[in-house]
Amino acid sequence: ELVRQGEALKRTEQMVDKMDQDLKTSQRHINSIKSVWGGLVNYFKAKPPESKPEQNGAPEYYANSRLKEAMMSSKEQESKYQESHPNLRKLDNSDNDFNKADLVSSVQTDAYPKNQQLRAYHQKIDTNLDEMSSGLSRLKSLALGLQTEIEEQDDMLDRLTKKVETLDVNIKNTDRKVRQL
Repeated sequence: ELVRQGEALKRTEQMVDKMDQDLKTSQRHINSIKSVWGGLVNYFKAKPPESKPEQNGAPEYYANSRLKEAMMSSKEQESKYQESHPNLRKLDNSDNDFNKADLVSSVQTDAYPKNQQLRAYHQKIDTNLDEMSSGLSRLKSLALGLQTEIEEQDDMLDRLTKKVETLDVNIKNTDRKVRQL
């Protein structure tokens, strides 16, 4: 949603820049209509380029790379999580006793109690804590990406607000000049 909003802000900024360029062109026409002297000045004055409107420091909009990386890693981690989560995957009956021998051999045996049941519970708790840790790291990276994206869009909004205020003043001045004609 933030990426979509950023793209909309960028399009809005481009439209405001185009409006500003059109307003400058209309100002030239008003000067030509207003007096002969204004027409002569506009005739000899270099015409502004008709190409792209100036961007005034607005770079091409791309979503924050930090946010994109966080979203990609989040999707990867989510798929891995869904594959390993007992309620989200298809149950395999051969896996119901959760291979206690494999769990015990894969983890250091001296780090857990000697009781088989306690050892299995401790290992299960460690596994759950690892999953929680990876989930929290995923949330952290998403939050940092969102924060950076929001800060960039806030700067864009500030820039856009200044442009719109300037454009509003210029439109009012141009309107007043047209009414005087």
